[in-house]
Formats: sequence, C-alpha cells, structure tokens
Amino acid sequence: MSVILAHSNYGKSCVRLVKVARYEDRHDLQDISVNVAFEGDFEAAHTVGDNSKVLPTDTMKNTVYALAKQVPEIEEIEDFALRLTEHFLKNNPQTSRVTIDIEENQWLRIAVGGTPHHHSFTKSGNEKRTARVNATRESTVVESGIEGLLVLKTTQSGFEGFLKDQYTTLKETNDRIFATAMKVTWLYSRPEAASGPLWRGVRQLILETFAEHDSLSVQQTLYAIGEVVLKKFEDIVEISLSLPNKHCLLVDLSPFGMENHNEIFVPTDEPHGLIEARLRKK
Repeated sequence: MSVILAHSNYGKSCVRLVKVARYEDRHDLQDISVNVAFEGDFEAAHTVGDNSKVLPTDTMKNTVYALAKQVPEIEEIEDFALRLTEHFLKNNPQTSRVTIDIEENQWLRIAVGGTPHHHSFTKSGNEKRTARVNATRESTVVESGIEGLLVLKTTQSGFEGFLKDQYTTLKETNDRIFATAMKVTWLYSRPEAASGPLWRGVRQLILETFAEHDSLSVQQTLYAIGEVVLKKFEDIVEISLSLPNKHCLLVDLSPFGMENHNEIFVPTDEPHGLIEARLRKK
C-alpha cells in the first residue's frame, strides 16, 4: 500500500498584538490576534524530514510585529492582512497560498464629562471584528466579518406551525424573547472594496434589521438580514450567518400561585439551537 500527502498547511496561530498610534491630541489603539497559514511545496518536510523549505513559525510571528511597525498609523485589519500575504508570497517561492485570519477586539474611548478621553478605553464585550485574506500569486479573496455580536429583543418574535412528533414538548408561541450572538462574514467582489466605513455600515444594518424585523423564526430573520445586506452593498457578493438561539425560557410560577405573563425567564446557554446559512447574489 502506498500513501500520499493529500493536503498540508502549517503556520502560526494566535499572534497577539496591541498597537498604539500616538498623536499630539489623542492616542489610537488596536488589539488584534493574527493567524498565519502556508500551503505549498512542503512534502519533503513530512516524508523525509527535510526542513530546507520550511520558514519557521517563529519567523512568521516576528514578521507580524515588524510589518505592524512599518506603518505608524492604525490600519484596517484587511489592509494589514493584505500586506502580510504580499510579503510572505514575495519572499517564499515554495509557498503557493497564504491565508491570514485576524480578529480585532473592539475598544471604545471612555467618556469623561461627556467627552471621549484621548488615551483611555473600555472594552466592548466579546464582540470582534474579523478579516480573512486568502491569497495566491494569481488571485486574492478578502472576507470581513463580525463575531460575538450579542443582540436581544423582548418581543416581535415567535415560533409556530413547526413539525411535531412523539418527542415534541416545545409549545408554540407568537411572543418570545429572541437572543443570539451572531457570527457574520461576507465576501467582496474585489479586495480593495474592504473598508472600515463599509464594515460599520454592515454592522449597523444588521442591528437595524434585527430590531425591526417581525420574526416568525430565527431562519426567517437570518435570511432577512442577509438579503438586505446583499441588496444594500454592491461590493458584497456573498454573506454567511451563524445565529445560535440563546433561549430564555418562561418560568413556571404556578406552584407559587402566580401567573407569568411573559415577564420572568431563565436564560440558558446550553444546549442551544444553531441556525446557519450562506446567501449570495445570483
């Protein structure tokens, strides 16, 4: 029996970086985590232990810090990922594909007397801005996204008319709490379309659609969000959404002689429903 190496990749994960851009009137802050992955001519490293074409992952880590220093201001994470892929492909002919994934923690300026402080910040929960650049010497694909976007609405959500069998105990409702921690990613028609204003525009549209949509199911709201983003933004050609259904269950107060008029709930993290889909323009 013969064995072949069907696929391989290697790289450096979770390269943490905090960058401060210092100006006379303010400091800007960026807090990111970078993953680097190489694909290419690395079979000999696996089969015979020949490391002559293997760039150390420690070098990848150092490259992240060095390239961050080369640009003094805070740049969009998509632009930083593009610079990293360009550098690695240019300097590693044995590498055919470089993938860069970046997660950015969101820090907000602390308000002092109603004015944003120029060098003090507070972290905005667990929400992250994300970017992925997948590049070869022939093509580059850029993807942006949001992870951990926690939202909740107390009404305008229901779930009725669903399939039932002998194990179904869930009751139908036309008025429930809808909570989810969204993960959303989208693809651009061209790499240069990615920008901070566009990312913030997508985020705001997601929030507005969630808030205003009369939800008959998580699936329907997911589709409504994806549809409106694709229609609004010309340079976005595909969007993927993952919505875990963070259940808030109505508490039975009847043992205490009380009625619960959709007021008292117990939140649960696990198990939870998970609804996912990918939408693209025709």
